[in-house]
Amino acid sequence: MIGISKLYCGTVEPSDALRYGRESSRLPSHLLQFSEDKRPVVVWNITRACNLKCVHCYAHATAGSSGDELSTADGLRMIDDMAQYGVPVLLFSGGEPLVRKDLPELAAYAVQKGMRAVISTNGTLIDRGTAQTLKQIGLSYVGISLDGLEPVNDLFRGVKGAFAKALNGIRNCQEAGIKVGLRFTMNKRNADQIDGIFDLLEKMEIPRVCFYHLVYAGRGSALLADDLTHEQTRAAVDLIIDRTRRLHDQGKPKEVLTVDNHADGPYLYMRLKKDNPQRAAEVLELLKMNEGNNSGRGIGCVSWDGQVHADQFWRHQSFGNVRQRPFSKIWTEPEDPLLLQLKEKKKYVQGRCATCCWLDVCGGNFRVRAEAVTGDVWAPDPACYLTDEEIAQSL
Repeated sequence: MIGISKLYCGTVEPSDALRYGRESSRLPSHLLQFSEDKRPVVVWNITRACNLKCVHCYAHATAGSSGDELSTADGLRMIDDMAQYGVPVLLFSGGEPLVRKDLPELAAYAVQKGMRAVISTNGTLIDRGTAQTLKQIGLSYVGISLDGLEPVNDLFRGVKGAFAKALNGIRNCQEAGIKVGLRFTMNKRNADQIDGIFDLLEKMEIPRVCFYHLVYAGRGSALLADDLTHEQTRAAVDLIIDRTRRLHDQGKPKEVLTVDNHADGPYLYMRLKKDNPQRAAEVLELLKMNEGNNSGRGIGCVSWDGQVHADQFWRHQSFGNVRQRPFSKIWTEPEDPLLLQLKEKKKYVQGRCATCCWLDVCGGNFRVRAEAVTGDVWAPDPACYLTDEEIAQSL
């Protein structure tokens, strides 16, 4: 994640990471990417079932469960292990996590064990009663996916009325006092909706938004031709920076992040270097602390069937199953050489990534995207939009 508001607007001071000691157990959520111990944030796709039919679903979600989901007892045992290991955040996702009736029990148990529990949802199932339950559990955050305003979002979600129901879910979370934010996946079909999403943030007083770059996984693989060109990506990131800055200057700051393309870090730094060179130097140090992509190190994923992955998009590569071996053991004592390599991926990247001056900032970007296009996990990420001149400069 690249914190646009934090880095470009100074919403969080650069010294905060040092002030908090950079230990994940002590860091607030917005600074976890700067932790030194790198206990992973874990995404648990607790079900494959979903009530929508999103065209870009990385999980290939289905109308019903796949029948091999971890049981409640399995989940509680896994949470025990993760809590003892020191996982700071457990993100419940799907499919649609609220389809599982035991979600409140599982999330509450994670909170009781000292973890921060968050959910990623389409928001359509959050009625007032559900929102109150989520509040009582002690959820830290609810991220609701919208991929545009009503006509565009409903087209992406495959169900008419999904937008209106998601907005009701947002309102119900707000009334219950739960921090809620938006998740938006950028591509050619909806890049013109970014302005509208910022307008919605302002109108509904939503405090946070994450703009995701498209990853070619699951049903998202079919949208490869719809990914933004490099020029379109730069324009989208510029728009996100400009709108974030405008809200900040108007005294209406929002937490704005971009996700899944770590070229955004160098790009933001180069732009800031022109606008505020002194602050740019501080931001560069923060970006180096962040270390770019952390798949297989700072983030991990457990599927509904217990398989452990480097992240939620790398479902075709499993490093073990929590039914047979605890997550902590799979993660810290890898039996698969790829997981070991991902923990030191800068040693293995090839092509322009290997000689890029931003390698310590970007971390080689998204390996699963490189593999999807080239068949080589260590090839350059095709979504990197930095020019040859930009990656050859001296820092």
